Amino acid sequence: MKVKHVPAAPDDLAFVEDAQRAVPLVPDSQDDCCARILDRTDLVARDEAATWLTFLRGLGLVERGQSGYSRVRREPDPEFLREAFLTGVFGTEDVLGVLRDADEPLTAAATFERVRDAIPEWERHKNPNTWTDIWTETVENELDWLVLLGLAAERDGGYVAAD
Repeated sequence: MKVKHVPAAPDDLAFVEDAQRAVPLVPDSQDDCCARILDRTDLVARDEAATWLTFLRGLGLVERGQSGYSRVRREPDPEFLREAFLTGVFGTEDVLGVLRDADEPLTAAATFERVRDAIPEWERHKNPNTWTDIWTETVENELDWLVLLGLAAERDGGYVAAD
């Protein structure tokens, strides 16, 4: 399963561990898990916590079962997170591929233009007036995560694939 909700990248990867550890080992409801994430991190909005809960699920750090969400006993080390991000989050491989194919640094907007055809048609129909804004922000967040994970770098006002 690939998730499409990507929170803004935190300042460091320690936040991922903090958010993961906020989710209990014993399954609990989405509301309770979001409340725990809010209590144990600097997030302030429930929507942000819900995005993080879904994102952690995409990374394989949280599971959802019949009884709710629970933490997976797995350390979110950088190597694991790099692989999990590319395989568990929709569009990240396309975004990184665009950076690898580019001859110069790309802005977030230019990167979006190069991956926009990969966005499913149903996403466009779901939010016909705002899908480009939503997905431009998603690509921006994915680019910042790629930088945080060491898979990309910021250079000359844009992004490049890491060497």
